[in-house]
This record gives sequence, C-alpha cells and structure tokens, in this order.
Amino acid sequence: MAAVPDTLSVPQVFRDPAALRLALSGRGVIGFVPTMGYLHDGHATLMRQARQACDTVVLSIFVNPLQFGPKEDFASYPRDLERDLAVAASAGVDYVFAPSEETMYPAGFSTRVSVEGVSETLDGASRPGHFTGVATVVLKLLNLVRPDMVFLGEKDWQQVAVLRRMVTDLNVTVTVQGVPTVREPSGLAMSSRNSYLNDEQRARAAVLSRSLRAVQAAYAAGERRTAALRQAGMQVLTGDPEVQPDYLTVVDGNLQEPEQIQAGPESRILVAARMFGVRLIDNMPLLAAEEQA
Repeated sequence: MAAVPDTLSVPQVFRDPAALRLALSGRGVIGFVPTMGYLHDGHATLMRQARQACDTVVLSIFVNPLQFGPKEDFASYPRDLERDLAVAASAGVDYVFAPSEETMYPAGFSTRVSVEGVSETLDGASRPGHFTGVATVVLKLLNLVRPDMVFLGEKDWQQVAVLRRMVTDLNVTVTVQGVPTVREPSGLAMSSRNSYLNDEQRARAAVLSRSLRAVQAAYAAGERRTAALRQAGMQVLTGDPEVQPDYLTVVDGNLQEPEQIQAGPESRILVAARMFGVRLIDNMPLLAAEEQA
C-alpha cells in the first residue's frame, strides 16, 4: 500500500460538482485520476504522473454501483476516505471529488453508455454490464470535472481500451494517458482487492504474473501460435490448486486473439482468475525477445 506521511496538507474535498468547477476555474491544465478509493501505490503513481504533467490535479473517489454485478462485492468493497486523503496529499493532489450516489445517479437517471466491440470479450463476457457501468460513470465524471488529461492504470488494460474508444467515438476533448502497472515485490499487480488477501495468499497470487512471464518466455523461444502461448501460461497458472482460471489469452490491439501473433506496442497477454474467493486480473505487453528483461 502507499506510504502515508505523518503530517500532510490534505487536499480540499468537494461533494458538489458546481463548487468543484468554480474552484477549477483558471487553474491551467487539469489532470484527472478517477478511482473507487482505497488507494495504493498504483493509484499514487497515477497521481504523481498527473502532478508532473499538469498544473492542477483532481482525484475522484466514488464506488460506482453500476459496474458491479448482483453477486459482486459492491457492499463490501473497501472504503477509507481519511486514509485516501492522506495518500492523495502525499502524491500532490489539489482537489478530491467525492460525490454521493445521489449526486451521480439522481432519481430518474436512466441513461447508459455502451461501447460495443472492445467491451464484449474477456472481462466484458465474464462480467455482463461491467463496462457499460464503467463507461457511464467515467463519461459523467469527465463532463463534471472537464479535465485536459485523464490518467488510467494499465492493469485494467481492457478498461483503458474501452475508455479510449468512448473518448474517440464521442469526441470528448480529453487526452487519455495510460500508466504502466505497479507491482508488489512478489510481482502481484497492485489492486484494492488485494486487501482481501492475507500475506501468504498475496504471495501465492503472484502466480498470475508468473503465468504471464511464462508466455513471454515461450514467445522469446520462438513460439508464435497463440494457442501454444496460452497453454504455456495456463500450465503455470493452474500449478496452484487454489486458482480458478477465468481466462488467459494473447490479444492484438483490437483485443482479439489471432491464430499467430507478433510482439508490438498493442499486443498484450491478459489473465483473470479467482484465488481465495477474490477475482484478480493482470496483463503485460507481449515483448520481442530483445526487449524482455
């Protein structure tokens, strides 16, 4: 988790969108980091990137009910606003927007944003309606904050792809900046849901990142068939009996799995699995042999 200094200048918190817009007037280039809170070093990295690139940094904290399925963890999703404000302050955030559910979805709200294609596979297939909820809330947040840049973590690679497509298709005047995944020392991708795991479970959950590296190794050895690459990763992933795989795949820039694949900036290895009752996701770029560390 992100380190929290003892003494901080806590950023100003806004619940009302109009008051936030008034505060942002004349504040130069605005960088925006949308989150559901319970912040960790991955989130802090997004904020620091925004701090370096922009004059003013806005963080949103809103646990969005629209992106949770009926049997998912909306009610139990971790929340700790006081701690989040301390992490935000340590990363140089100026303003925090923490709206209520009633503010975001007032009585009579009936509009949804559906991004076809990129939202329909992988997590979109496993979690019906999830990306509609994500696209809806992010478009609302972009309209309320009106940032120049929005910073998104690449751990949620499909989410980044969905939001890039939405921004392009709907002519939203914002630059989408993806930021590489931040990992725990074990290799486990940082996630708020990691808090559901104890230390031993977190160490074992690093099998997800090891399965991705196994795909990298097979590619470096000359394998180009996606089915064989997938199998190399699954062999590692299923080596832990606690793993309940959802998917492990190698995709191109359209999030499609071709019969054969070449490394490139948009080629990606993605995995999702349940361990100890927690659904975890991870991904890595598919790198050419000479690029692999």
